[in-house]
Amino acid sequence: MKLVVFSAPSGSGKSTIINYLLEKGINAEFSISATSRPVRGAEQNGVEYWFLSAEEFKKRVANDEFIEYEEVYPDRFYGTLKSEVNRIAEKGKATMFDVDVKGGLNIKKMYGEEALLIFIMPPSVEELRKRLTLRGQEPEEEVEQRVAKAAAEMTFAPQFDAVIVNDDLEKAKAEALEVVNKFLNS
Repeated sequence: MKLVVFSAPSGSGKSTIINYLLEKGINAEFSISATSRPVRGAEQNGVEYWFLSAEEFKKRVANDEFIEYEEVYPDRFYGTLKSEVNRIAEKGKATMFDVDVKGGLNIKKMYGEEALLIFIMPPSVEELRKRLTLRGQEPEEEVEQRVAKAAAEMTFAPQFDAVIVNDDLEKAKAEALEVVNKFLNS
C-alpha cells in the first residue's frame, strides 16, 4: 500500500497540483475527505468532500471510522475515513490525500515508509492572503483566520519528506510529478 499525502495552507495551489497529477495518469486515486464545513458553490457530496454535520462527524470519530481527523476551527472538522483508504487499496492503486499538516503527520506516523508527505509552500504569507482574497469564497474575517493558520502550518514543513514552493505553478507541478513518480516506482 502506498499513500501520497499533500498538505499546504489553503490557497497554496495543492488542489491544482493534485488534479494535475491525476490527469497525468499516475496509478493513484484521490481520497475524498470528510468535513463538517458548509458546501461551497457547486460542490457535491461524495465528489469534493463527504459533507457531514458536526454531530455525525463526532459519532464517526467515536466509532473509530477515521484514520485521521482534526477539529480545525470550533465544530469545523476534516478527516479521512478508513473506508476511503480501503476502497482505493482494493483497486490496487495508491491513495492520494489532501489533509492538514497534523493529519499528514498522523498518517506518516501510522503508515511509515508507505506514506510520502509533500508540503506545498506558498511563496509568502502576503501572496497567500492575495490568492485567498482573489478567490472570493470566504468573508475577510475567514481569510484572516486562514492566513494566521497558514503561518502556523508553514512551521511544520521541515517534518515533510518533500517541500515544493509554489512560486511558479508549472515548475511546482513538474516537481510534484517527479517526486510522486519516484516514490510510486520505488
